[in-house]
Amino acid sequence: MPLNFTLASRNLFQDRLRFAATTVGIVFSVVLVMVQMGLYLGFGRMVTTMIEHADADLWVMRQGTKCFEDPSLLGDKRKEILGVAGVASATPLVIGFSDWRLPSGEMTPVFLVGSDVKRGDLHPWDVVAGSLQGLSEPGAVAVDATYEKRLGLKGLGTKANIRGQKVHVAALTEGIRSFTTTPYVFADIDQARKYIGLPKSVASYFLVKLKPGADLQRVQHDLKDNIGKVDVLTTRQFAERSRQFWLFNTGAGTALFAGALLGLIVGTVIVAQTLYSSTKDHLNEFATLRAMGSSNRYIYSVIMYQALLNAVIGFCLASVIGFIVVAITTNGTLPVTITPVLMAAIFALTVIMCILSAFAAIARVVRIDPVVVFTQ
Repeated sequence: MPLNFTLASRNLFQDRLRFAATTVGIVFSVVLVMVQMGLYLGFGRMVTTMIEHADADLWVMRQGTKCFEDPSLLGDKRKEILGVAGVASATPLVIGFSDWRLPSGEMTPVFLVGSDVKRGDLHPWDVVAGSLQGLSEPGAVAVDATYEKRLGLKGLGTKANIRGQKVHVAALTEGIRSFTTTPYVFADIDQARKYIGLPKSVASYFLVKLKPGADLQRVQHDLKDNIGKVDVLTTRQFAERSRQFWLFNTGAGTALFAGALLGLIVGTVIVAQTLYSSTKDHLNEFATLRAMGSSNRYIYSVIMYQALLNAVIGFCLASVIGFIVVAITTNGTLPVTITPVLMAAIFALTVIMCILSAFAAIARVVRIDPVVVFTQ
């Protein structure tokens, strides 16, 4: 083991109280950054979950539609869409808000997603009770078990009322959560129109599937040209548009980044102060090393090793806490998502934070006069 590493570890662990304070500062900073960025990733995934689960090559929507939850409406464009070369099918989809009213009189807002149950271009996934076939029955809906208390769910067959229409739960899912906290309710498209209050001639989107071998870009261009005042987007493009809208146009992404930046600044300051204080307490030792002829590079490496040790230990502890947070929020309204790429990026940030903090200590050592060793 290198002598400079040994000296760094001894300096670091000599004062256990100071070491604990440094570790707590790093852990606090890293956990805050990790959770904030995990929320950012989790939020980014939730806002596109419906889009990414749809079986569609292209989405036709009203021009200027910002996101999936934007209740813009289109007239009946199905014949026009099917008239474009390369289009195999065009399935309407309706969305909209309504009220879920229990027999007891309790009421809560819900977000209806109406699709053709038989085609299944967008249907509930991760069904844990009941079946999708049951949604073809009059008044049948599918909801997520996460909203058990809010919707007054008592398992399959739970009865409620939506816009004066009697409904019953025919399928329960697990994990289909709404980032707006408004529960999703799936229903057959004809029933959903009644629950939202829409005429049969309108739709929110048309999910387009192409014929085998059709040129996606060519069909997308032709649909845009042949149908006026619509946007035609691929699933990836629509998901990115929705993500951009919710994360940046609403300010949610800015708030999450601000929290992560605050954690990084706080951690850097705490580590810098601690390393500076530790170095100051060992000035005589560093002055002795300089008087003995040790190079500046050797002394600086000791301080850098201290910073790296802080980074590794703090990151490991923070990672444990981070994964505990992930486990706790898995079934929550907004889960924290931590990916391997995020972990690697945060580790790099932790190392950089600690190295930058070490410069304050190095600047103090640079000013040491070796003569002080002989004056004491």
